[in-house]
Amino acid sequence: MAIEGPFLAAVIARLPEPTFNLAAWGVAFAFAVLVEAPIIMIMSASTALVEDAASFFKLRNYTYALNVIVTGVMVVVLVPPIFSFIVEDLIGLPQEIARLTFGGLVLLLPWPAAIGYRRFFQGLLIRDSRTRLVAYGTVIRLSSMALTALVLYSRFSIAGAYVGAAALSVGVCAEALASRLMARGTVRRLLETASSAASEPLSYRRITGFYYPLALTSILGLAVHPMVTFLLGRARYPVESLAVLPVVNSLSFIFRALGLSYQEVTIALLGKGQEHAKELGRFALGLAIASSLGLALVGFTPLARVWFETVSGLTRELADFAILPTQILLPIPALAVFISYQRGILVQGRLTRPITWATAIEVGGILLVLTALTRGLDMVGATAAAVAFVVGRVAGNGYLVPPCVRVLRQSGVARFFPAWRLPRKRSGPRSLRSRD
Repeated sequence: MAIEGPFLAAVIARLPEPTFNLAAWGVAFAFAVLVEAPIIMIMSASTALVEDAASFFKLRNYTYALNVIVTGVMVVVLVPPIFSFIVEDLIGLPQEIARLTFGGLVLLLPWPAAIGYRRFFQGLLIRDSRTRLVAYGTVIRLSSMALTALVLYSRFSIAGAYVGAAALSVGVCAEALASRLMARGTVRRLLETASSAASEPLSYRRITGFYYPLALTSILGLAVHPMVTFLLGRARYPVESLAVLPVVNSLSFIFRALGLSYQEVTIALLGKGQEHAKELGRFALGLAIASSLGLALVGFTPLARVWFETVSGLTRELADFAILPTQILLPIPALAVFISYQRGILVQGRLTRPITWATAIEVGGILLVLTALTRGLDMVGATAAAVAFVVGRVAGNGYLVPPCVRVLRQSGVARFFPAWRLPRKRSGPRSLRSRD
């Protein structure tokens, strides 16, 4: 799925007025992602909570209700006076970029509900250990997206921002339909599974108590992109920064994506007593190192010029803006793996509130650092944003260490987990304790 952003950026960069269209596409996508934020964690909820027919219907209805709400929010944003106030008065976008952004958002209207629908059924597939089908759905999404983009690029005279938005909507709708069809067997088995008398029935109140910290986490995490856009609009070289940031983020996402799904992997494989934490932690360490080394291979070698100028189609001037932020983002892929692992432990342990606080700390750190660098030090917007992303993510990762230790300690796993080296409780005088 990480190929999606670089591919669309490369198409848009080869159409007329690439700087304006890349900027508009980035802003429209940031808004669409923010609107979908409340629904995006439904895959984790589906993986963790759906065990039988009753829980399937409860969480499915909950998902559908959220889909209606997020789509309604998207419609409200598109009301012309409200839209003009947000993008022109608050963000300060030029009128041409604002006009392109509006059209892109209209084309992205199906996006939030389609995301929620497909993530609900993908969670069921992950819980059923049918992860290969999730990958097949992504192939369908990419194929539909690429075909739509190429047809619009070659056959129609359409603004690049509109090409990107239309391709995204078609791709995610195709993936949502495919996910539902591929989950038929899993759904059939769930409908044949009766509720266990020993388990607590899944109510809407219980779902809300479990899910709202996750939803709030997504809202806070994804809200940072429009906030960064707002600050970049008033930073040094605003148009250039807004144009290259989606391209830089798309490249970073290729390597970050290796860790994003690790949250659901951890939830599914950790075990009821967190007995597989050690093995999952070792794998996370290797994955973190490999993902950041992959980004370094591009960002710190001549491949950077090849990627930004030849593959992404940026001008040499825009490529100059993109290289330094890419290099600064080197730790982000590794940190993405670790935070997914930490969140997976907490979700599986039904301790979701610290995830929200960690995200709030991360977002606050990003905004404070970005404001200080752009207003106080007059740093180029894209470079300041990269520094802020790294500082914020480090803070978020650090905050989650104690609650993860607490969950593992409660299950008796933490004392066998060398990464944290927790002190053991003394049960008596040193001379009377047994020796290993």
